[in-house]
Amino acid sequence: MTLIKSISGFRGTIGEQPGDNLTPIDLVKFASAFSQWMKEQPGDDHLKIILGRDARISGELVGSIVSASVNAMGIDVVDLGFATTPTVEVAVVEEGADGGIILTASHNPGQWNALKLLNNKGEFLTAEDGKRVLELADNELFQYVPVDDLGQKHMLEYYEEVHIRKILELPLVDIEAIKRAKFKVVIDCVNSVGGIAIPKLLNALGVMDVVELYCEPTGLFPHNPEPLPEHLKDLSEAVVTESAHLGFVVDPDVDRLAIICEDGSMFGEEYTLVAVADYILKNKVGNTVSNLSSSRALRDVTQTYGGQYSPSAVGEVNVVAMMKESNAVIGGEGNGGVIYPDLHYGRDALVGIALFLTHLAKQNVSCLELRNQYPDYYISKNKIELTADIDIDDLLSKIQTVYTDAEINTIDGVKFDFENGWVHLRKSNTEPIIRVYAESNSSEAADLLAKEIMDAIQKLK
Repeated sequence: MTLIKSISGFRGTIGEQPGDNLTPIDLVKFASAFSQWMKEQPGDDHLKIILGRDARISGELVGSIVSASVNAMGIDVVDLGFATTPTVEVAVVEEGADGGIILTASHNPGQWNALKLLNNKGEFLTAEDGKRVLELADNELFQYVPVDDLGQKHMLEYYEEVHIRKILELPLVDIEAIKRAKFKVVIDCVNSVGGIAIPKLLNALGVMDVVELYCEPTGLFPHNPEPLPEHLKDLSEAVVTESAHLGFVVDPDVDRLAIICEDGSMFGEEYTLVAVADYILKNKVGNTVSNLSSSRALRDVTQTYGGQYSPSAVGEVNVVAMMKESNAVIGGEGNGGVIYPDLHYGRDALVGIALFLTHLAKQNVSCLELRNQYPDYYISKNKIELTADIDIDDLLSKIQTVYTDAEINTIDGVKFDFENGWVHLRKSNTEPIIRVYAESNSSEAADLLAKEIMDAIQKLK
């Protein structure tokens, strides 16, 4: 089965059996259930949603089915066509829409697609709202309107230009500083919507020397679209051979940003947020947030400026909730996800690029020199496979009694904070495994920390 239903949306591979994969029948049901949820919200009777998609081959088909289903529920659709996830989030607010649907499976391979669901704030649904949509979908609790009440579809393409304009208007984006730096940049957009938006953004920022890799929005991903070091050899080589200052790579829907230094090395996905937060905190005193599985480096940088760092449960909606609660000026996730609330509450690689380039220009150092200004931490990612009959919650409860000397956080699984690092244990929602993330000041130390905890869990089984 490759259909995943969760409170944040619906994801699966295209084709085969309804209920097991993302088929036309499933698309109709999910779009109709979300439409019904929108009708249940207080507000005007005449509703509209924003629809946008990445460049996946299945996108046009999926978009047609979803749009028609929403119209059949009596709701208007404003279709942006190709659009990044953050562009759709911005458009929901700018256009006064009642919700949004983004058709993208993020970093998943090309055979996947998904419906990401937004509320009228352009933010992902809360757990309570997501559960209601699931209930409506599972029980088919929706009703279509008669012909006279059908919704209408309107096209509103090139909305990335509105998004870019709003980025340029941010006080902490310094176009003149970026122009003076005369950066040469290589970009890898995995043949998706980043290939439309990022060249436009760089041009608007005054970056005239741009080398484009895989910027045609064909949906034919040239490599695994998750921006990890092992997938970015072409970009790393191009940065060196082109004598560029740096390289940027995004995932297919452009909510994650990874950076390549001038020597072809990774700046580090974890450090995208750290560097941007450093720049924001230099100019604006405040607090920060990232999820429990993100690097300790953000905490260190935040405390340097007298701010307070708060961890959240994993998941963008949880990060956003904690950011609002703590009045954070910057936040995000360690996978290259930057959330800058002065623009909107969503991970946004475009604003990440603008803020990072401003920071780099004002520091007047190389990308590698900037990276070396931050503390070195290394994350080890592992998992423990268990049989289906094992009570994972009970295991996570028992392991807390073993490490009473650690600072323990239980808002999302169990996290142990030690003096020399941390370990975060989370159970999977889809399979009998425990995910084990550990961080320390060397890769060897992180691996050892993870192994110690994993061995202790095995003894408790």
